[in-house]
Amino acid sequence: MGKEQNPRRVADNEAFAKAKMLRTSPQKLNLVAALIRGKKVEKALADLTFSKKRIAEDVRKCLQSAIANAENNHGLDVDNLVVVEAWVGKNLVMKRGRPRARGRFGKIMKPFSEITIKVRQVEERA
Repeated sequence: MGKEQNPRRVADNEAFAKAKMLRTSPQKLNLVAALIRGKKVEKALADLTFSKKRIAEDVRKCLQSAIANAENNHGLDVDNLVVVEAWVGKNLVMKRGRPRARGRFGKIMKPFSEITIKVRQVEERA
């Protein structure tokens, strides 16, 4: 007699993971997200592992979480997973400042962002 189960937000052959409060601007994070869109997960993991971008490590962790969600929560085959979507959103912005010459104040914005990665199981063509 428990609570009703929430309906799934994605299709039966999909899973996703979300990483919040990533300390980089959405514009820079979107460059890394564009690197993995549409690729098979093992190729995307390899690209993120050897990327020189600092934020690629956090994106790789999010992708591994999406893969684990697909395998453990939804019973999908890891070998047939493809990164279908990877979208980036804004999060909070810390406002800092620095005193400048002639009594002025220089604004320093420290943006945070978030990324959502959706993976889908595709059938292999023989």
